[in-house]
Amino acid sequence: MAELMTKNDKRTHYCGELRESDIGKTVCVMGWCSRVRDLGSLIFIDLRDRTGIVQLAFDENSDKEDFNKAWGTRTEYVVVAHGTVRMRSSINDQIPTGHIEIAVSGYKILSAAKTTPFEISDSVNVRDELALQYRYLDLRRPSLTRNMLMRHEIAKAARDYYYQNGFVEIETPMMIKSTPEGARDYLVPSRVHKGSFYALPQSPQIYKQLLMVAGFDRYIQLARCFRDEDLRADRQPEFTQIDLEMSFVTQDDIMEMNEGFIAYLFKTVLNVDVPLPLPRLTYADAMNRYGSDKPDTRFGMEIQNVSDLVKDCGFSVFSGAVQNGGSVRAIVAKNGAGILTRKEIDKLTEHAKGIGAKGLAYVRWVEEEPTCSFAKFLADGELSAILSRIGCERGDVALFVADKDRVVLPTLGALRLTVARQMNIIPEQYNFLWITEFPFFEWNEETQHWDAMHHPFTMPLDEDIDKLDGDKGAVRAQAYDLVLNGIELSSGSVRITDPALQQKMFTLLGLTKEEIDAKFGFLVDAYNYGAPPHAGAALGLDRLAMLMCGADSLRDVVAFPKVQNASELMSGAPTPTDSKALADLGIAVIAKEQ
Repeated sequence: MAELMTKNDKRTHYCGELRESDIGKTVCVMGWCSRVRDLGSLIFIDLRDRTGIVQLAFDENSDKEDFNKAWGTRTEYVVVAHGTVRMRSSINDQIPTGHIEIAVSGYKILSAAKTTPFEISDSVNVRDELALQYRYLDLRRPSLTRNMLMRHEIAKAARDYYYQNGFVEIETPMMIKSTPEGARDYLVPSRVHKGSFYALPQSPQIYKQLLMVAGFDRYIQLARCFRDEDLRADRQPEFTQIDLEMSFVTQDDIMEMNEGFIAYLFKTVLNVDVPLPLPRLTYADAMNRYGSDKPDTRFGMEIQNVSDLVKDCGFSVFSGAVQNGGSVRAIVAKNGAGILTRKEIDKLTEHAKGIGAKGLAYVRWVEEEPTCSFAKFLADGELSAILSRIGCERGDVALFVADKDRVVLPTLGALRLTVARQMNIIPEQYNFLWITEFPFFEWNEETQHWDAMHHPFTMPLDEDIDKLDGDKGAVRAQAYDLVLNGIELSSGSVRITDPALQQKMFTLLGLTKEEIDAKFGFLVDAYNYGAPPHAGAALGLDRLAMLMCGADSLRDVVAFPKVQNASELMSGAPTPTDSKALADLGIAVIAKEQ
């Protein structure tokens, strides 16, 4: 039967805090029973809380009633134990408290527990569906507990750093007007304004810019954001970003401010020194060298251009690609011939086709002479020139793609990562990188129109403003992304504050005056009342936590995550609602005919 706590049951220490320096102290600890070992005249209980485990000891000197309660204790019972810290007779160097134990002098069972659907242990594999259904139990596992505590430390460090640098934390609305931000909105129907909807914010973008107009020159918020898009390992429909905006600054100012945060964060939470300044690459350089605007730079295998060597060769796949305005490029897997067998290269070829390439040419150099899939089309000396250019030697494998750059670069960028993982050559380290000078526009093949690559409030580079009416593809943005180990952590830009230039950008993006007024009228109007130059960024707190914890998925750093179909298995959300609630909102649900 469960017992009640009294005023004497006051916790003095967390389980994982006790050490040899506490020997002789009278303590009171509380938590969940992780393990019970009954040795007849001795009973040992491993008591767990969020800080770790400590061993409780019951023996012939223990109160008989306490000993009997310990004998009846099962795993996951919630208990309170009073006692004296003493040295353990059998040392356990695997845990921080492994040199001590608590000789129990008072013991209460506060709550009994049914047998759990899975063992609360990191050493036991549990089906994802079952673990998420009982997420409150899953979160008791030491690894997930550590992840949640580290996430807390990251959030605390963010507030500490930005507060110290003069930022003001201001909350922005959770129910807003829908504005185009690149993904579908989650909509909230209004009961008062039937037929009208709020949107949950994809970001606080417009509001934080208005805060700059309002005079709060340094804004920070740990903002909840929502995007109705397909899930993946590093994406959830609701997420948190460390959102900030600064007035009277340049691009360099805000990048340096965020670099300072990264260095402070990693030193504070992980005791890792991050050298500053962080390296920078332009978007064009990143694409040409790595085939990605968020490259993983922990290993080499950079993309190399051989177009000039093959533009007149007899292999029409290569020469034709160059003549049609494309390119021929390659990556070299050093010492990869033993792993990248012909069978594995065939798999990579199918992978490349799945990305959009027409095929994959290769050189695999095992014997004295290399095996080349296109050698018969080449003249004497052409293959040697190619191999010399790209640094391909005996023991290596070279992979080639020929097509338009928009196909070649991302294909080789994806193959680069796949091959590196197969060869296990990616070191465990933190490689940060800024990507700058993004294209301002991107061509939309479906609409046959230029779209904004970022949002329409992004400032072009000063030297590219005169290109707006001509070569739109050459216009670069004052936009910057922070990348860590191939994952985008942060995105930001300098904002347009000149009403005339902002109007021009809207026009170039094909927005009519009515659309501008409907979607952004209040922001455009605000700029007519004195808008300071400003810039901002948002760092993904969830992704940052995932990388710092060494987790494979955002699920491991989010307390109650959604699964791929955006449902939450524990509570069963989303669920249908009753007809009265719908009627109050003026909404009817119509079943779709199959």
